[in-house]
Amino acid sequence: MKRWLFLWVIVLAMPALAVDYRTVDTATVLYDGPSLRGNKLFVIRKDTPVEVVVSLEGWVKVRDAEGGLAWIEKKALAERRTVIVTAARAEIRQKPDESAPLVFEADRKVSLDYLETAPGGWVKVHHRDGASGYVRANQIWGL
Repeated sequence: MKRWLFLWVIVLAMPALAVDYRTVDTATVLYDGPSLRGNKLFVIRKDTPVEVVVSLEGWVKVRDAEGGLAWIEKKALAERRTVIVTAARAEIRQKPDESAPLVFEADRKVSLDYLETAPGGWVKVHHRDGASGYVRANQIWGL
C-alpha cells in the first residue's frame, strides 16, 4: 500500500508536459543533427506544422505529422500555428456541427491556419484563399 501511495505522490508531483507546436516559416532543410555540417535529410515546405521536441542553441529538434524526427534552424520557425490535414479529405463546415453547411474541403497534406479550438472536438481554421470554418480535430495534425 505504501508503495502505491509513494508512486501516486511522484506522479502528482511531476510537471505536466505541454506540447509545443510551431510553423515552418520558409521552406528549409532538415538535418540529422543540430549543425549545418549534419547530413541533409530533406526540405520541409513553408507553413508545415511541427512539434518542438528539444531546443538547443539556435536549433530545434522537431517531429512532423508522420512522426519523423529531424533538426531545423530555430530562425526558420514562426510563432504562428498551422495544422495539416491528415484525412484523405477534410470537411470544413460553417459551424462546429456535422449538420452545418460545408464551406470547403481540403485534401491530405494541405496546411491550414489554426485559429482556435472549439468544443466537441472541433477546430476553427483558415485557408490561405480566405475561407474559414470548423474541422474535426481527428482530421488534422498539429494540436
